[in-house]
Amino acid sequence: MEDMIFYDRLQFAFTITFHYIFPQLTMGLSLIIVYFKWKFLRSQAEKYNDAAKFFMKIFAVNFTMGVITGIPMEFQFGTNWAKFSELTGGIIGQTLAMEGLFSFFLESSFLALFIFGEKLMSQRLHFLTALLVFIGSWASGYFILATNAWMQHPVGYEILDNGKYVLTNFSELFSNPWLLPAFLHNQMASLVTSSFVVASIGAFYLLGKSNIEYGKLFLKTGVIFGFISSLLVAFPTGDWNAKNVAKYQPASFAAMEGIFETEHAGAEIILIGQPNMLEKKLDNKIAVPNILSFLTYQDWNRQIYGMDKFKEEELPDNVPGLYYSYHIMVGLGTIFIGVMSLAILFLWRKKLYEFNPLLWGIMLLAPFTYVANITGWYVAELGRQPYLVYGLLKTSEGISPTVSSGNTLFTLLGFIGLYFLLGVLFLILVGKIIYKGPQPEPQTH
Repeated sequence: MEDMIFYDRLQFAFTITFHYIFPQLTMGLSLIIVYFKWKFLRSQAEKYNDAAKFFMKIFAVNFTMGVITGIPMEFQFGTNWAKFSELTGGIIGQTLAMEGLFSFFLESSFLALFIFGEKLMSQRLHFLTALLVFIGSWASGYFILATNAWMQHPVGYEILDNGKYVLTNFSELFSNPWLLPAFLHNQMASLVTSSFVVASIGAFYLLGKSNIEYGKLFLKTGVIFGFISSLLVAFPTGDWNAKNVAKYQPASFAAMEGIFETEHAGAEIILIGQPNMLEKKLDNKIAVPNILSFLTYQDWNRQIYGMDKFKEEELPDNVPGLYYSYHIMVGLGTIFIGVMSLAILFLWRKKLYEFNPLLWGIMLLAPFTYVANITGWYVAELGRQPYLVYGLLKTSEGISPTVSSGNTLFTLLGFIGLYFLLGVLFLILVGKIIYKGPQPEPQTH
């Protein structure tokens, strides 16, 4: 049984990690595309329209890869997690169906119209298609996070005699106190990724002395969006999320913060340390006293329960993984704020475009935004364990008893090989788009 749970979780973790590489860019990039198209309508400067069409090409490749890698996850609900689907399908099926019926079709339909229909419509209508792509991509994230929010903090449900969960209050599903903070934090994090990608392409052009005008435009736009979103991802959205975890999942909060023993006069915030699960302590700890209590409750002396206050079965089953994921996310987020703040300063002083060390820094940091986003999701998912539905349905109770660990491992190896090929294809396609650059189409008379 333990092998089955391990391989089922490993397969889903691999497929969703690879899948989330793509939507985290498309959600943020759709907003930047809307901005470029809006700037074109306002100024009639062709470079903004070229920029919108250039990034929509990258968006389209990401969107396609997201669809391809998202489909296997839907099937895993019926294969590896059939019991979970059987018991909770009456609730999560509704939000997932809404994501597919409303958001996906809205996004895909108007994406096609944006790419192929510019010559058939006015520029205002073309802007509207970009806006609807943006709405579709963010609505998609909203419905997915509504599903996840219910798993993190179940509301508006009833459990029938046969063990199945049914929704008793539809409005509670979308007014879940977990949903809005998680959605806003996720969207700002995706905007951080998109901003760094846009800025890094601009930096690449400037360092290579090609497409100079577009390089400056991309760099400036990416830095401004990146500065704002990197601040918002920390406060208020990240702070709001952390307070939710402290309120609704206190054992997970203690684990992700590395609090092994309860401090009675305020909790310290851990800067550096390695969890020692044998001795129940942090090795090589560097901490600042009372800060965590103040950040969480605005009270320097407020007590925060450590892991010693919870039963072993109430704690996350991978405390080191949760702790390291959280601190990697927070550490990278802090670096992003620092780099974008410095870039804003150089932009204001009109020295950004010529300061090569900072251009290299922005370009090389772009992949790490993906790492920060993915570790953020690990925090949410590892923190919920050992439950699929927090406090109600254990992970061990949601797997499919008829799918062997050998079958799951075999298909996982197949996914790894297939996704490697997809990853290479993706890099080639996006690389070609970037290498060609946002060259305007020749005018026909």
